Amino acid sequence: MAAGCQQAQVTVSTTATDQPAEPATSADPKLPTVAIITTGGTIAQKYDEAAGGLVPAVSGQDLVEAVPELRKVANLEVLPLVNIDSRQMSPEIWLRLARLVNEALERPEVAGVVVTHGTDTMEDSAWLLELTVGSDKPVVLTGAMRGADARDADGPRNLLNSVRQVVNPQAGGLGVTVDFGGQIYAARAVSKYHTNHPDAFGADIHGQVGEVDDERVVWFGRPRANPTFAVPEELPRVELVYCYPGADGSLLDAAVRLGAQGVVVCGYGIGNVNDPMYAAIRRAREAGVAVVLTSRVRTGRVYPVYGGVGGGGSLRELGVVLGNDLLPWKARVLLMLGLSTTSDPAELQGLFGR
Repeated sequence: MAAGCQQAQVTVSTTATDQPAEPATSADPKLPTVAIITTGGTIAQKYDEAAGGLVPAVSGQDLVEAVPELRKVANLEVLPLVNIDSRQMSPEIWLRLARLVNEALERPEVAGVVVTHGTDTMEDSAWLLELTVGSDKPVVLTGAMRGADARDADGPRNLLNSVRQVVNPQAGGLGVTVDFGGQIYAARAVSKYHTNHPDAFGADIHGQVGEVDDERVVWFGRPRANPTFAVPEELPRVELVYCYPGADGSLLDAAVRLGAQGVVVCGYGIGNVNDPMYAAIRRAREAGVAVVLTSRVRTGRVYPVYGGVGGGGSLRELGVVLGNDLLPWKARVLLMLGLSTTSDPAELQGLFGR
């Protein structure tokens, strides 16, 4: 953190959880204003003996007050949305979060937004926001791998780094990022790589855009542009089905029977499935269900190389959308938003990139 920063004031919103806070009345005019939207997660949890583990226990105000250095960086407005473990994240909460982020960014005095979030679904929410935030102002997601009462809690440092990132003069125009363990990752590429390490997140070679050290924010590059959608009233049902040795397509058939408007298939390698899965995909397409093909391989894109039934070429002939380099669960988010505007396979393919 740079020396000589001015002290800031903290305003905690007492308005409804999906409404923006009033501007800080005692803010330091020399400092930018950062909105902190809290959704819960380990960063806001403490160990509870009766529950036998971590449970939500820390408010947004508590998070801010635990990091006094924040007051030297920015004026803060805390907007509590929910306080949940992120395993409970849902499309309905996603849409509330997207609306709240956009509302905060529309205010001219807000320099950017930090969202505190659980790590289980942080990458999903970051990608949803990447596709629904219409501002060039920075939006950063962060959280913690250790509870707020842990001796070596990592949440305070991650929160401080994220606010420092937002107020950095070069932070705009990068889209939504995840700031974790001192590393900054693009929403499209970021993924949770480890179940318990404090540096749990990573990305492929295109995904790390910078890092935060004790002195400054260091930028490596700028992520690719992604499509942007208006926040819909609701999201269509899209299921995720994996291909594996012995998969017979019955789970995909069940998804269609249950009313899925779209299905993301996680296939093999560069984009292939076995014969039974191919037959189920054909049935889904005949029923008018959108199907996106992804891979269980973490890096690289899918495209048609192999011939024969179940190869990428045969799937493309059915009108299957090739999911590019998106991880399956991120392809699901994009398909949900895409289906809110079109069901045409060619138009959907354009959203995913060719």
